[in-house]
Amino acid sequence: MDPTEATGRLLEAAEELFYAHGVQAVGMDAVRARSGVSLKRLYQCFPAKNDLVEAYLLRRDERWRRSLREFVHARGDDPLAVFDWLHDWFREPGFRGCAFVNSFGEFGEPAPGIAAAIRKHKDELRAYLRGLVADHTTADQLFSLVEGATVLAAITGDPGEASTARAAAKVLLAAQG
Repeated sequence: MDPTEATGRLLEAAEELFYAHGVQAVGMDAVRARSGVSLKRLYQCFPAKNDLVEAYLLRRDERWRRSLREFVHARGDDPLAVFDWLHDWFREPGFRGCAFVNSFGEFGEPAPGIAAAIRKHKDELRAYLRGLVADHTTADQLFSLVEGATVLAAITGDPGEASTARAAAKVLLAAQG
């Protein structure tokens, strides 16, 4: 198996296992077993678990934001569509909230590369919302609503948290003019 294929298989396995069970609860051997990649190749691709966690988070960020962008763009770049996308995401089987918040919570003060991947995700999401809404204060308020709805949906198991946040966002956007 070439390194590119092995890396892809390892990241698929890591994403599935880390999101479902938590980063700290999943050992490298579980990732190896799920991926079908040899232990030697695993450590050639990712010399340390933190390297795998960082790569997992960067890949998840890219996929998550692409899905959100495509959904919102298909709805005319309406900022309220962000909350409709969240509602769909919250309803997915196995939804466990934000992988980035979860990872930060597990690590406390994470390794620099992991912390950078987490910050990148949050910074990129905020920047995306600022691209949808001209007023940065309003965009930052929408960002807080997105984050709050995600945490609450994970805790309560209620995808309706997205609808509650959407209603608040609608008020904010109407006040903006």
